[in-house]
Amino acid sequence: MNFTIHRGTKEIGGTCVEVWTDTSRIVIDLGMPLVNPDKTPFDSNEIKSQSRDKLMRDGILPDIPSLYQGGSNTALLISHSHQDHYGLMKHIHPSCPVYLGVGTKLLIELTNTFLDNKWAIGNAKHIKNGKKFKVGDIEITPYLMDHSAFDAYAFLIEANGKSLVYSGDFRIHGRKSGQFEFFCSDVKKPVDYLLLEGSTIGRTDKPFPTEEELEEQFVKTFKQVKGINLIFVSGQNIDRIKTIYKACRRCNKIFLIDFYTANVLKTLNKKADNTVPFPSRETYPDIRVYYPKRLTERMIKLGKDAETVYPFKHHKIGKDEIEKMAGQLVMIVRPAIQNDLERYLRTYDNGCFIYSMWHGYKTQQAGTKKFLEFIQSKGMPVKDIHTSGHADLSGLKRMAKAVKPKHIVPIHTFEAKSYAELFDGYKVMFVNDREIV
Repeated sequence: MNFTIHRGTKEIGGTCVEVWTDTSRIVIDLGMPLVNPDKTPFDSNEIKSQSRDKLMRDGILPDIPSLYQGGSNTALLISHSHQDHYGLMKHIHPSCPVYLGVGTKLLIELTNTFLDNKWAIGNAKHIKNGKKFKVGDIEITPYLMDHSAFDAYAFLIEANGKSLVYSGDFRIHGRKSGQFEFFCSDVKKPVDYLLLEGSTIGRTDKPFPTEEELEEQFVKTFKQVKGINLIFVSGQNIDRIKTIYKACRRCNKIFLIDFYTANVLKTLNKKADNTVPFPSRETYPDIRVYYPKRLTERMIKLGKDAETVYPFKHHKIGKDEIEKMAGQLVMIVRPAIQNDLERYLRTYDNGCFIYSMWHGYKTQQAGTKKFLEFIQSKGMPVKDIHTSGHADLSGLKRMAKAVKPKHIVPIHTFEAKSYAELFDGYKVMFVNDREIV
């Protein structure tokens, strides 16, 4: 068995790992880069019209010919629904088998609907937690992990008496931390190689707060704030949405979301045993929906209003109601609705803006920076209530302890050289992108 990390040995994002034997081949993740070689932000819009051949020549697409040909022995595994792990998937051959979780597939399809992407997953194969499957002579066991993305997986890969674990993106301090305990008890050990993500290495050595601890912070804030609470958070961060909703219920607040977030929640609730809160008069009457003008008009223009806009019309709050009910509301917002906020709210007095995203976006994304400047111009205080979607150092060490690897290989990190010191007692192997092991 051989493996190559096509991208990820010295950067976060754009992850892609190839594993093969004499007869079979798998590719784990096919992500959009987050940074250029000089670590400046990567602009995915610049490559939208570029051909597959050019993307391969430029090193953006991995040079794996069988991934782009029909009738090959190659399959693609997608660990979760973040663009830096699946964002280049549209370039594969439609007949290529794609193994992924049901929730991951639903989120990718919903993203395509809202972005009007014309590609679809042509040959999807659903995976389940702990259920082995084979691609030729390669055996794969997926393990559901705690992460800020819904339905995220790590993989145990075995062939010809060798084994490796691809950690994917994971953490242990979220609402699905119990999944890690199952992984620890079930995974084969020792493994030959652990490809271990290190997104948070170099940021802090302190343990990250749990979602339960964040819930207490939200409750305290909601009780203190007399006006509206605006929260900037990803609509696909289901753990955080749950945390905010639980805090709303404890404070008798109305949880106000836009119809995009409502679509995400309703779609995933169908596959999550009714554990995801979504707008419902029967089950979640305290969740209401607003309609950003530009996004609503876009869905109508695309002819997608029947499936995306109208299903939540009975839960709608109009712009006049938002102003009148401000003190009762906890409202999910993002930079794209800045113009709507200016129409909805005439006063921001006694309110609070809560930032619940990675802090780096404040300086690295122009839209986020501009949005925060707009909020501050209204005299609204800005408060950070957030925890990482990735494991802290103690979580990374628990992963290593769980699988007892003969070698740890850094991946999905800017701090590969720190692994040798941080994982004392383990043999750390430093490899370069496209190096064969």
